[in-house]
Amino acid sequence: MLYIRPMAKPIRFESLILHEDEDVLLVNKPAHIASLDQRQGTEPSLLALAKKYCASAQLCHRLDKETSGVLVIAKNAEAYRGVSMLFESRKVHKTYHAVVAGQLQVEQKVVDLPLSITRNGLAKIDLKEGKTAQTVLNTVALYHKHTLVACNPISGRLHQIRIHLSAIHFPIIGDVQYGGKPLLLSSLKRNFKTGKFEEEQPFMKRVALHAYQIAFTLNNREYNVVAPYPKDMDVLVKTLEKLDR
Repeated sequence: MLYIRPMAKPIRFESLILHEDEDVLLVNKPAHIASLDQRQGTEPSLLALAKKYCASAQLCHRLDKETSGVLVIAKNAEAYRGVSMLFESRKVHKTYHAVVAGQLQVEQKVVDLPLSITRNGLAKIDLKEGKTAQTVLNTVALYHKHTLVACNPISGRLHQIRIHLSAIHFPIIGDVQYGGKPLLLSSLKRNFKTGKFEEEQPFMKRVALHAYQIAFTLNNREYNVVAPYPKDMDVLVKTLEKLDR
């Protein structure tokens, strides 16, 4: 049987905007779209979409392709320099929400494990030569088999939150690269059955990680923006609240 992948709906950039002024755009990046341009022939990046909306747009940071959530885009060179300096001096407060396997009851828990990058582009704990990396964890909601946790990365290393959670034995749902497993409804609901010729699909076909909130001060103006969950993350959390209590 020939399977034809359905074409993705075009993304309307204006629908992603959470806040806009003369200096910055704060947008809610969908999952499965790259932050920056990739090789030719791939789907347009968020930066490419932003430049069609504002020709001088520049990304001030990036998110993994699978990760959804809030991103800061500068609309002019001065704003780009200002936000970049804030990131460099760690004056941007970022909060990610992740759904992890297991019960993680924590308050202001600091994971302090240095990281380096492997040849195949993955992060690893490297106590000898790794770069300093710290993540602060707080429990948002505790379920029977899972936890919704808020993660505040103090540094901004590649895959930092993912590897830190995996290192303390609470991998993120769907993060197969770092020990996470997809979440199936059959693991939560008794007597769940699929159709005779159907294969059960996971709640999220990606890592259950969302850049939830960002806060900083630029040119004496305070920014504090929350990005609502996308549909897949919202369904996952609501299902856990209902079936995994």
